[in-house]
Amino acid sequence: MSVDGLRDALLQGLKGLPGSREFHVHVLVSSPRKHTGLFPFAIPKQRAYLQDILIILSEQKTADSPRLIVAGIEANLYNISSRSCAVLYVSKVDSTGQATAPSPTTSLVHSFLLYYADPKTRPIDANTLWIQLFARAQNQYLFPNSSDFAGKQPLSDVRLCAWWKRVLTGVAAELSKRTDSKPTVRSFYVLPGFGQLEAENSIRAPASAVEWAYTHPYSQREIPLPCAPPAKDKPNLGHYIPWFDDCPKSRFLDEIAYIKGSDGVQSPPRKRRRLDSDATEPPASLPAEKKDKEERILGELDSVTPDEFWERMSFRQECVAGAVTGFFSVGITSGEAEAVAGPSSHSTPETSPGQVPAQLIKRVNTSLHTGVEFATREYAVRGTETIESAIRGLCEGLSTIHAPVIPAPKPLSRAKPSSRAKPLSHAKPSSHAKPSSLVKPASHAKPPSSLKRTRDASSSSIQLDTPRTPRTPPPQNRALPVDASPNPFPEPETSLDTYNSHIYGSVVVSNPELPPKVGVQAPVQAPVKILAVRKKKKA
Repeated sequence: MSVDGLRDALLQGLKGLPGSREFHVHVLVSSPRKHTGLFPFAIPKQRAYLQDILIILSEQKTADSPRLIVAGIEANLYNISSRSCAVLYVSKVDSTGQATAPSPTTSLVHSFLLYYADPKTRPIDANTLWIQLFARAQNQYLFPNSSDFAGKQPLSDVRLCAWWKRVLTGVAAELSKRTDSKPTVRSFYVLPGFGQLEAENSIRAPASAVEWAYTHPYSQREIPLPCAPPAKDKPNLGHYIPWFDDCPKSRFLDEIAYIKGSDGVQSPPRKRRRLDSDATEPPASLPAEKKDKEERILGELDSVTPDEFWERMSFRQECVAGAVTGFFSVGITSGEAEAVAGPSSHSTPETSPGQVPAQLIKRVNTSLHTGVEFATREYAVRGTETIESAIRGLCEGLSTIHAPVIPAPKPLSRAKPSSRAKPLSHAKPSSHAKPSSLVKPASHAKPPSSLKRTRDASSSSIQLDTPRTPRTPPPQNRALPVDASPNPFPEPETSLDTYNSHIYGSVVVSNPELPPKVGVQAPVQAPVKILAVRKKKKA
């Protein structure tokens, strides 16, 4: 996978923004690893290769100005090489509100999606790509306390769904212009609880040749699905609905699989105690029993159809909490559906220069969520220095990365963070350590008012707990077979050359400013008339 290709594509997409400024981008893509959790209830098991993607964009107004993180993207790429298909799931997109108008978030997301959608620039060998995401409006996703900054204006629920529809429409429209082979593109979206007419009136896409179907993509046959069930077997819902972290579809899929009717969660049957006489019996039936146990369809997965699944999604708590939510899916295929639907001869993906270990991305994410905040400009400057130094230091192999002191501004009433923050250690954290142990404030410091203080039950230390968005609990698929085979990809080794050649990049933008809007004039202030006070004459 050519990571520097993604970095250069993002910088190229930012060159056309109006104004004069300099952008700095950090692109972290992990090496592929085996993953069987994309379709955990599919029979037979569907193997995929997972890569984590984290993009951090900073802006610098002038050469003397400090850098400020302005936007970020967190995504996952699943490569199903046996079917020549890939799934790009965009989990989080967020901004800090510190950018100069116009915001670069739209251009960043557009360039990111177009890089994977275009078959010419797609870094994996796959004929079909599915872009999937769940749009739910929140004040902040990636940058803690950024919603407290006055310059950030989060989109409402309806405007966020409309924004995603415009971005995906622009990607599909430009894809049809750039490619010569004219790949097949189909777009689908569902707003749970809305009819088709209500959804079309609520969110509108710009006029283009891209058509949107208000339905789920599991009934069409034009674009191959990542995990379609065999034609001779009974349909299983686990072949259609992918399992993503922090997605309401995954929670509902778990409930359908593990809750049967009104009896609730079924306990596993009690095993019969093995007697001495059983040792003399031939174990001829053991493989068949094990096979039947593995191929047993859980819960109601065989009785719930995709149409019923999406109809019942309209009554889920995540979709009826008073905010409009949306599920978007875009399928792109560059070959015939019949040719790529069956088993493919595509080889196993390989590691490429510029990739980093998945643990490195996890540590950067932990530092981003627990070690910094973006409530003010001063906090944003310090937070940008911390995150950028952490990425460079981890790639270079430094033993410790010192977190800078974040002084509290006087006008604010929030408490001052500790000036004795522990350095970010490069050593691999223990499996029993909590994520917040990477950057932990001193015990005598008071956390900001927007952060909660939680006490660990196993220790007497007080840790910071930043406001988090609702997350889907981990899957309860313990009864499913686990692929215990070793990962065929070695852990990549990062260096300073990797950082400069593949991860970090910058571009200077020098374009004319946006012209003023036609018909919009600046309000003319009326002259202020000062009245003189007349004193009453004494008689």
